[in-house]
Amino acid sequence: MNPSIAIIGTGFGGLAAAIELRKRGFDDIVILEKADDVGGVWRENTYPGAACDVPSPFYSYSFEPNPRWPHRFSRQPAILDYIRGVADKYDLNRHIRFGSEVEGATYDQDSGKWTVDIAGAEPLVVDVLVPAVGQLSRPAYAPIPGRESFAGPSFHSAEWDHDVDLTGKRVAVIGTGASSVQFVPEVAQVAGHLDLFQRSAPYIMPRPDRKFSSLHGKVFEKLPVTQLAERYTWASAVESLSVAWIYSQAYARTLRGASMLHMKLQTKSKPGLFEKVWPDYPIGCKRILFSNNYLPALARENVDVVTDRIAEITATGVVTTDGVEHPADVIIWGTGFKATEILAPMEIARSDGHRLADEWKAGPHAYYGLAVPGFPNLQIMYGPNTNTGGGSVIFFLEAQAKHVADYVAHVARTGQPHVVRREVEEAHDREVQASLSGSVWSQCTSWYRQADGRIPTNWPGLSGQYRKGAKFDSDDYERATV
Repeated sequence: MNPSIAIIGTGFGGLAAAIELRKRGFDDIVILEKADDVGGVWRENTYPGAACDVPSPFYSYSFEPNPRWPHRFSRQPAILDYIRGVADKYDLNRHIRFGSEVEGATYDQDSGKWTVDIAGAEPLVVDVLVPAVGQLSRPAYAPIPGRESFAGPSFHSAEWDHDVDLTGKRVAVIGTGASSVQFVPEVAQVAGHLDLFQRSAPYIMPRPDRKFSSLHGKVFEKLPVTQLAERYTWASAVESLSVAWIYSQAYARTLRGASMLHMKLQTKSKPGLFEKVWPDYPIGCKRILFSNNYLPALARENVDVVTDRIAEITATGVVTTDGVEHPADVIIWGTGFKATEILAPMEIARSDGHRLADEWKAGPHAYYGLAVPGFPNLQIMYGPNTNTGGGSVIFFLEAQAKHVADYVAHVARTGQPHVVRREVEEAHDREVQASLSGSVWSQCTSWYRQADGRIPTNWPGLSGQYRKGAKFDSDDYERATV
């Protein structure tokens, strides 16, 4: 049997799965992409200052090192160019159907095949379905009354409107997450006035960035071991964050002290600013952010940090609960993504009417984020509980891609659809959630958590533990009845 495979998405996850499948000799692959270019979040997020907060030598495929990164912490254009280059080098573009937005997919229990519904096109029938849409692909807006009543330009950071000239404007920024930390310094330089509405302050750490010289690139090219050394150095550094959050309160306290020192030094020019921006929750509970220019931007005379809660949005500005209306010409939403609504809004179902939403009524769950009981021949990239609180998600994606390829090889050998054993997946989920329930991520409200407190996003251990556990084992699966 030579299984046909549909992959949804052309970000790092979708391309990793396609490359690994191609390596194993599987070529009947269609990659469905709603846009007209590859790149995933790195295609969509074009806001000023967009960059990765994991060093590029580690935030890249292990099998495709790039000796010519322009910076240690690469900007969005360089990362998108890297993804395009990978797609070209591994001959993936011939598999991609651009402009193909997937609305849903149904598993036929009689034929053992998936029918994928594509907006404005004929359905696609395949043996194996690999959604690779990620956790950070759907912008989220805070449920603030009056959002639609604002008369000026208003947009989310992930849908940046480059036609709006912010020069001299009164700009209201809602949210202080990872994207805001990057674009606020850029906007503050040109805006007449910027009000930053902060519900919860992030911990800020120094960003050890540097521009790589041409000599640096030449050394990496001539002596690949030097680039490998840099990769593993930074892998150890960022993985140490996971060690702090999971295993070492003493190390976490050290990081907290380093963050406090950095934040005090960068806010000392503006009395009272540090008290506004210093977090009131344990370090690591929300995503820790790295920046050398965010806090200095907040210290500018034309920037105010507003900590009163927002009551409503009017046609002319933002009203806080103290009754003050903050005039605005433009509103920028830096309110993150619907990370806990994994695979939404796609409707994934079986032919008997059982939906993935029914399986996930208490929250998304899957065996190592990949396989869901009751849904044969479904393998999810960057699925539930595969986000990392400290490392590089690409490390996780490579481990998942290997599992997917091994799974497809098993389906090909047996000639039968397979599904993860329910008892195996449920035991895995119990263990994951038990670990998370006592973790630092359970101690505050964040995008990691559902409203009921369940955490469907993060992996509760180290990257190496995930890679070891996620290795394919045919005993974890059983033949699906057809």
